[in-house]
Amino acid sequence: MRLETYQLPMDLGDPKFFINRELSWLEFNGRVLDQARDPSVPLLERLKFLCIVSSNLDEFFEVRVAGLKQVVQAGSQATGPDGLTASQQLAAIFHRVRKLVAAQYDCWREEIKPQLAEKGVRFHHYPEVDPAVRAHFDDYFEREVFPVLTPLAIDPAHPFPQLLNKSLNLIVELEGEDLSTDLAVVQIPRILPRLLPFPTAGGDSQDFIFLGNLIQAHVGRLFHGVKVRGVYMFRITRNSNLYVDEEEARNLLRAIEDELRKLNRGNAVRLEVQDAPEALTKRLCDIFSLDQEDVYRVDWPLNLVRLMPVATELERPDLKYKRFTPVTVVGLGEEHDIFFHIRKGDILLHHPYDSFQTVLDFIGQAAEDPQVLAIKQTLYRTSADSPLIPLLVQASRQGKQVVVAIELKARFDEAANIKWARQLREAGVDVVYGVAGLKTHAKMAMVVRKEYDGIRRYVHLGTGNYHPSTARLYTDLSFFTARPEITEDVANLFNTVTGVSQLPPPNRLLVAPWHLHQEILSLIDREIENARAGKPAGIYAKLNALVQEEIIEALYRASRAGVKVQLLVRGICALRPGLPGVSENIEVRSIVGRFLEHSRIYRFENAGDPRYFIGSADWMERNSFHRVEAVFPVESKGTKEHVQEIIDTFAKDNVKTRILQPDGSYLPAPAGQPVWDAQEEFLAEAARRRKRRAAEQA
Repeated sequence: MRLETYQLPMDLGDPKFFINRELSWLEFNGRVLDQARDPSVPLLERLKFLCIVSSNLDEFFEVRVAGLKQVVQAGSQATGPDGLTASQQLAAIFHRVRKLVAAQYDCWREEIKPQLAEKGVRFHHYPEVDPAVRAHFDDYFEREVFPVLTPLAIDPAHPFPQLLNKSLNLIVELEGEDLSTDLAVVQIPRILPRLLPFPTAGGDSQDFIFLGNLIQAHVGRLFHGVKVRGVYMFRITRNSNLYVDEEEARNLLRAIEDELRKLNRGNAVRLEVQDAPEALTKRLCDIFSLDQEDVYRVDWPLNLVRLMPVATELERPDLKYKRFTPVTVVGLGEEHDIFFHIRKGDILLHHPYDSFQTVLDFIGQAAEDPQVLAIKQTLYRTSADSPLIPLLVQASRQGKQVVVAIELKARFDEAANIKWARQLREAGVDVVYGVAGLKTHAKMAMVVRKEYDGIRRYVHLGTGNYHPSTARLYTDLSFFTARPEITEDVANLFNTVTGVSQLPPPNRLLVAPWHLHQEILSLIDREIENARAGKPAGIYAKLNALVQEEIIEALYRASRAGVKVQLLVRGICALRPGLPGVSENIEVRSIVGRFLEHSRIYRFENAGDPRYFIGSADWMERNSFHRVEAVFPVESKGTKEHVQEIIDTFAKDNVKTRILQPDGSYLPAPAGQPVWDAQEEFLAEAARRRKRRAAEQA
């Protein structure tokens, strides 16, 4: 590249330099579908990926498509960085989703379903099962299902029912004399299991029928004396965006509860139908105020998400990933006192390869330790049976000061977090809901301990939620330290989140929305200056999403200055790599595999003295300006080496890696020898460490 290239005038905010975020997200979901289509992935794991595609699409329509529809309804012609209006985005989305859904059902019908049948896991249409089995289900229908069903006629005296979001329903066409209507609706009860196993002596059947299919076959029982002309399944997806004015809401918890009650009845944004005639589909569109573009004709079963229990709960280890045991780095007991280990030096864990139990032990030991005076923690998401909650309750009952900043607006976890907030408050825990107008997304916990030489703080900072279940499925980093320059920053941030104080200038932390964005831009600019001065320069970032316009333009400037930029972006990426004179020095990769890549890592070459950061923030507008985020440096020799090893391992992957092309598509990484799957290598290294530890203890 010519040295003067970076000096050429160019508008780096030109829309042609940006990929649309919604279409980029759909490409990510396509990469998830690739895992379902990959014959090297165990069969039930492929089924799980297939279900995840459907679950992801549900959320996409509930939030992103719903938001775009509102923009269109408002008459706005505004465009995003990519130059597309909301109407143009919706048109492109509908086209791409249709191709994605068609490929998804092709995968189910032609690959996964028949291959599962070969392995003894079969899904049947009710009318096709053996008469003896059919008799069993007939009896089940009469005893367990029929009493729960309610036929809902549609006529002037019976308005169309307000169907719940993502509920499965039957639309029934009727004919007969003196009928007030030719249509009725039957809702598939959510309280009943959607998959019904065949009767077996041992109760471990691997043959199933769908509840909706059974009701469909017996729907005539609900319309005595009336002929059923046709019965078809359909499903409605509704707007699930949450709207709460925090400044007007005197009681935020109650305001969110009130809003949650409305979500299941938001405006319809998508209609999924199965085999319904065009005329009937049009009538449904009229009822839900939808256009034909909002209709998706799908195969059987209509909602693939309902197959997830088979993928996750069926005891077929031969059809799943080989189980692994995470490495426990620090445990309980006097010889494994976690505070002793943290005082010795910073600890960095890589989940799920390193056990999340160490994080629980950190809180558990603090709850029991009489020297601990206070525990402070953020909670964005946690599991339904979270062991953290009892630990925090226990600490409070022992007289320790316990403060929890719980995020009530964590999307789709609002109800769970409200429940935890109430439970903690009843136990005497001080519960706050963060800074008004901001989501508290930072992952941090602090223990204040009275020791022989005075008060000492210990902190845990992470890239992932305090969620033991997802900690087995997501890759994240955990960091423990007692270094005063970090613990002071965390203490100040907690005071800002729980009180009304302004955040003092941090010693080490990069904190959104106060400093993070500008610091990232400054770090990028420093690499540009180093490159121009002939010093070592480079940028590496592992992220979940990259859409922030200013950061993308800064990375373009870096590329034009000759800085090598390596990005590992799991999901949405609005940056276009490989554009001559703009981004030819930028490479963007994505890895979708057994575990969901969730950790955030930033590395800046810094003239040969690399600086490493990890934290909770992606490079998105919301992370920079609308959330409380904590990004922190990794500075000790051992932890820096650990992070670099992680970076190097990902760089070698030639199995799960996909490389972003300038047009927004992704291609597999070039095949190489040896074959290298980064996640499998992390698992293998964890197994080696576990074996060495066992040998040392023998």
